[in-house]
Parts: sequence; C-alpha cells; structure tokens
Amino acid sequence: MSEDAEVRIDVVGADHAGEVLTLRRAAFVVEAQLYNDPHIPALTQTLDELIEDMESGATVTLGAWIGPRLVGTIRVGIEGTKATIGRLAVAPDVQGVGIGAQLVFAVLGYLPEDTSEVWAFTGQNSKHNIALYNKAGYEHQFDQVSGDLTYAYLRKILESGAIVDDAAKG
Repeated sequence: MSEDAEVRIDVVGADHAGEVLTLRRAAFVVEAQLYNDPHIPALTQTLDELIEDMESGATVTLGAWIGPRLVGTIRVGIEGTKATIGRLAVAPDVQGVGIGAQLVFAVLGYLPEDTSEVWAFTGQNSKHNIALYNKAGYEHQFDQVSGDLTYAYLRKILESGAIVDDAAKG
C-alpha cells in the first residue's frame, strides 16, 4: 500500500457480504495458525449466517476501503447502552499500516448517542490485537474460555453524553 493511499471507512451492507466473508477468512487464517485451530468462529461462519447478522439491525459492520477494494472490516454489536466490537479483519497484504486502528477509532462515530461503554474481545494470545485496543483506550477486564479458545475482554468507558474521538487527541 502506498503512503498516499486514502482509506475510506463506511458502513458495509449485506450486498458486500461475500467480500466481507472472504476478507475475514484471509485475515483470520493467521489467528487460526496462532491457536492451531481452524475452527475459530470467524472461519466457520457461513455466508447465510453473515448476511443474517448484517441484516439483524442489532449490528453494524464497518468497512475500510482503498478505492473500490474492501481492505478491512469490524463488527459492532449494539445492545442497549453497550456496544461490542469484534471480528476486526484487515487484508493480509495491508496489515501493519494502521487500517485496523482506523477501524477501531472509527467505531465511535457510528454508535448511538446513549452508548456508555464499548467492549472488545480477541484471543488471549493475540498480543498485537490487545496492544491495539489498549492504545485506543480499552482496558483488560477478564478472560473467558470458550471451547478451545480463551478470549480477552477489554472495555472502554465513554464520557457521559459525548463520544470521544481519541484519534483526534493524538
């Protein structure tokens, strides 16, 4: 990716579900190798399940685009005043250049005004992901075992009545 490539972040609809699924699978292969488990949920979700999730009204999927190409996605579940982000995926050939961080920070602009906290979860051994969430202001709360995987859960409390854009703070 060239330094001057502009990344655009916007909501991704179910009409792009095939691209989202392909991108997630490419990105999560590394996680599967890290955990020696090809059955992690991001790799086993079907296209129909993804479309149902994207059309549920309880989630928002954001995408990062470079020109016409989808290069990153993140899923945001909304439940009352709580949001949960997950399935952060960046195309392998553009990982490590800040697209994941841009998606994590962009989530805040797509939350309902009354959102008071945002949770993120990732594999406990995914040190890069945990560091990314920490940099964005998320604090580790607990770990939870699910099958053969242990997930780290992180939380960010939002200021009352104002969604803070930490990226603008520097």
